[in-house]
Amino acid sequence: MVEEKGDIIPFDVEGEEKFKPTNSNKILVEEAYKHIEVPPWTQQVTVRAMVTSIILSLVFTFIVCKLNLTTGVIPSLNVAAGLLGFGMLKFWTKLLEKTGFLKQQFTRQENTVIQTFVVAASGIAFSSGTASYILGMSPRMAAESEGGNTPDNVKTLSLGWMIGFNFLVSFVGLFSILALRKIMILDLKLTYPSGTATAYLINSFHTPKGAKLAKKQVGFLFTSFGGSFLWAFFQWFYFDFSATYVGVGMICPYMINVSLLVGAIISWGIMWPLIEAKKGDWYRADLPGNSLHGIQGYRVFIAVATMLGDGLYHVLKMLVIALTDFIPKVAKLKSSKDTSFVAPSGNDNTEIVNYDEQRRVEFFLKDKISLWIALIGYVVFAAISIVVVPVIFHQLKWYHVLVAYVIAPVLAFCNAYGCGLTDWSLASNYGKFAIIIFSTWVGHKGGIIAGLIACGVMMNIVSTASDLMQDLKTGYLTLSSPRAMLISQILGTATGCLMSPLVFWFFYKAYTIGDPQGTYPAPYGLIYRGIAILGVEGLSSLPKNCLALSISFFLAAILINLVQDLLQKYETKYRIYRFIPSPMCMAIPFYLGSYFAVDMCVGSLILFIWNWRNKQHASDFSPALASGLICGDSLWGIPAAILSLAGVAPPICMKFLSAAANARVDTYLAG
Repeated sequence: MVEEKGDIIPFDVEGEEKFKPTNSNKILVEEAYKHIEVPPWTQQVTVRAMVTSIILSLVFTFIVCKLNLTTGVIPSLNVAAGLLGFGMLKFWTKLLEKTGFLKQQFTRQENTVIQTFVVAASGIAFSSGTASYILGMSPRMAAESEGGNTPDNVKTLSLGWMIGFNFLVSFVGLFSILALRKIMILDLKLTYPSGTATAYLINSFHTPKGAKLAKKQVGFLFTSFGGSFLWAFFQWFYFDFSATYVGVGMICPYMINVSLLVGAIISWGIMWPLIEAKKGDWYRADLPGNSLHGIQGYRVFIAVATMLGDGLYHVLKMLVIALTDFIPKVAKLKSSKDTSFVAPSGNDNTEIVNYDEQRRVEFFLKDKISLWIALIGYVVFAAISIVVVPVIFHQLKWYHVLVAYVIAPVLAFCNAYGCGLTDWSLASNYGKFAIIIFSTWVGHKGGIIAGLIACGVMMNIVSTASDLMQDLKTGYLTLSSPRAMLISQILGTATGCLMSPLVFWFFYKAYTIGDPQGTYPAPYGLIYRGIAILGVEGLSSLPKNCLALSISFFLAAILINLVQDLLQKYETKYRIYRFIPSPMCMAIPFYLGSYFAVDMCVGSLILFIWNWRNKQHASDFSPALASGLICGDSLWGIPAAILSLAGVAPPICMKFLSAAANARVDTYLAG
């Protein structure tokens, strides 16, 4: 899953180049598997694959949940899921083979099913909104925001209704554009770069040469995992440096990390000190630091305006791309008799490419999924949601949910189509605009809750639709059955619907979630509620001069993106567009600060030096190292939360201080 939502960071640009197949690789893929029988779909969805998937889903759900509750910056974990799935089942099948109990060899189709299951389950940890729109309803976030703090605009969090809501809205997206799978993958030949990259990675794992490299990568991953886990243990004694963010920084593109640092410098280094100097003039001096009518209001609403500007630009851009690219392709398809694969030209390479495509088309069309399954699935799940969602949230009426489900398939198609072209999913941007539309529609009496729930409905449909198409593209390139992929996606989604709230609840009970000064500030909880407050109360809720600053940053976000796209299109010599920061990423530290941006830039620096010293070695092993750092550090959250629930505090505290601060501490200790 590769998304640019402000919340989820896109696939590594260098990674795309790294894993994007060359023509020679494309020619050789199916030739290498020519004499290997492709198992039927019933042997692709195996018990051992499901057990492995559930274990890995728990691991990745903890990772995504922790990242959601800290910075909201989530890298693509597809490579780690595919690599860990390969390592676990390869070890198991080797063990069974030595004992003589192996009945079925481990195949690339099984590997694809595992990867699909894990990414679907961990994806729910983001789209379920436990750290964003769901958390934004809680009394804790209402107290932080001071806006709309009325019974109609607050919802006490409960494990029961969160799990129920997930099951209600998460499956609809799977059926929203399922009927268009052949058109989007075979006829329009959309690229889906992340799905393609993951497929070629899995294909390479199951060749003799690729298996040796994968074995080394798995060893590298577990070594870094162990080191990261130990580092997190010592960090529990309070040593303020995170291996997770270093790993995330190694996966994210350089400019994402630089954008975070630039945003932190602009906000906390320049803007907030200047605004705080206006205390007593721009806002009341007696307001607490977390009041949205004080300095906190500038932090939240300027960040919201920047994100909305960036989101609006990319949504409109994606709609234009989808229309201008889709219409000519459809017209071309109507005038063409056969669009399944390129016609032979007599060249040997072309013949092999045609052989690859013919095999892929054959297996993609072999296990058909009836159009009626897609239509009935969407109508049934939508109808259940239209009836039940208003029962859970009385602020949202049945006709509000109906409107959302009428609009959603169109937006799901646009998002999935744009994702196929650019690898960017804009699900959370659609969600943010849904907040404004529905909160304004409902008004003061429950508008905040209505907007946040509408966001959840829209995000889940749009996000799961693009994820499904990505996975179907992976399955197409690994000869995995569409039925196996759909079943894996459904089972992964169901697992995520149950697992994500449980993992979130574990953190929610162990820590003070949403405290800006705490371990888990959950920035998007307050930001999403802030968007809903804007929809209900309008611009009158903003402190003095905050409107002018917000409009300026809104327009600046649009302008920066426009300049970047124009330079990318017309200035190709120096490629200056690569050095323009991302407004969405710059906005994240406006509320959080710079602590994680520094760690992520350290990750970029490590990767830069590694590439400089040995580019091939870095290409082969940096994803494994980064994944191990993220997994090890994030999984320390489990024992740390248990210790926190038991009331065990770190015995000592280690922290770096400036010389001046250290002198003051020494003076204080000396009495």
